[in-house]
Amino acid sequence: MINQYKFEDEPELRDLFITVDDPESHITAIETFITYRVVTKTSRGEFDSSEYEVRRRYQDFLWLKSRLEEAHPTLIIPPLPEKFIMKGMVERFSDEFIETRRKALHKFLNRIAEHPTLTFNEDFKIFLTAQTWELSSHKKQGPGLFSRMGQTVRAVASSVRGGGVKNRPDMFTDINDYMETFNQKINLLDKISQRIYKEERGYYCEMKEYGPIHTLWCASEEDLVDSLKGVASCIDKCCKATENRMAGLSENLLPVLHEYVLYSEILTGVLKRRDQIQAELDSKVDALSNKKAEKDLLTEEIGNLEDKVECANNALKADWDRWKQNMQHDMKTAFLNVAENNIHYYEQMTSQKNLEEPELFLRWLCTS
Repeated sequence: MINQYKFEDEPELRDLFITVDDPESHITAIETFITYRVVTKTSRGEFDSSEYEVRRRYQDFLWLKSRLEEAHPTLIIPPLPEKFIMKGMVERFSDEFIETRRKALHKFLNRIAEHPTLTFNEDFKIFLTAQTWELSSHKKQGPGLFSRMGQTVRAVASSVRGGGVKNRPDMFTDINDYMETFNQKINLLDKISQRIYKEERGYYCEMKEYGPIHTLWCASEEDLVDSLKGVASCIDKCCKATENRMAGLSENLLPVLHEYVLYSEILTGVLKRRDQIQAELDSKVDALSNKKAEKDLLTEEIGNLEDKVECANNALKADWDRWKQNMQHDMKTAFLNVAENNIHYYEQMTSQKNLEEPELFLRWLCTS
């Protein structure tokens, strides 16, 4: 699936650089939360300064994502890390959890910055530049509860009324089919990789106890001191190699697979919103044929919806190609990193130097 399409990397002149770092814990009487420093450097004329430094919490990132989805319903908005990452594999507010989230938030902002349309969104600029109180004030100016409820009600009514989309272009039918297959495979890969990581961690924890046991054994077996120490040293080296292998999985593979699990959900939502626009157009066309008296009004509405559908189609086509390129590159890089890490791991585990002392010990056992 990854090799199904070919693409070429095109060099781009970047004028916006964003870094997310320096997490800080905040404890209040009501809640405990983490803020992250967001540093922005830019040469764009629409910015008042060339460098900004603000602090943002996770809820601020959620707000930005929701605003981008409202403003660009048929574009593929990058995913945010979930509220609890890796389904309980790490504890909340642990150093590992915070660092994993920091990397994901850093990637989220840079994905937006590299997008040809999202990068110029006004809410994105405010997120990068506004002080905390200014951002809080701007949040209150967003669409109200009743407005969001109205959008939801219209979406549900449209899905109930329209059922299937009658005039969906073949390209988007193909994309729907592709995403159904992709969703199944990426979720399976995500589950398998997490299970492998958990098994590796259990193996590592057990092996970590064996080295000290052989070292203590030396005290009661004077004739085997050198051999037992050699076994303990070998186990220690294997333990470190396994630890490095686990780090490679957790840094190079698990986040990439889980990110594209979230991407598959986002793409499914984008395709449904495109279909919703198409269904609304189809309903107006049907109404026009049944209501001759309202022909002029419906004709105008149809014209507007045709323009809207065309814009949605063009936006999603471009974003689909861009997303597919990124997905193929990220998957290829992740699996190559894991393969190289595994090669290095097995080279360490099978080296003659590591096996020399254990072989002496096993030879002694056989002759005793």
